Amino acid sequence: MNTADGSTKTISVLIVEDQHPFRDVARTVISMTDGFTVTGEAASGEEAVEMAESQHPDLVLMDINLPGINGIEATRRIKASRPATVVILLSTYSESDLPADARSCGAIEYVHKEDFGPSLVQDLWERSRT
Repeated sequence: MNTADGSTKTISVLIVEDQHPFRDVARTVISMTDGFTVTGEAASGEEAVEMAESQHPDLVLMDINLPGINGIEATRRIKASRPATVVILLSTYSESDLPADARSCGAIEYVHKEDFGPSLVQDLWERSRT
């Protein structure tokens, strides 16, 4: 990614997902996305909040259903302490079945796991910067 001064910055990504197979998929998608790199992985909401606080990721890919606090509450906590961190919610919910507070937790977008891919990550990141 180019910064305002024309230099290149790698976007650090924290993957938050309790199911190992989808963590593998998310890691692969990020590795295929130019300018992005995975800097951490968490399997619970509490772990996500702790890692966001210690690692300062630019982007968090957050599953909604997690053990402990769910992804919506974890997003709320991350955004409260790190407002510049961009969070994208991921799940298998259809848009109409999303929990009511998914839209007000501070995430920039909800993405169905089937639609998740490199071009979508880049597009959402670019939109979050404007």
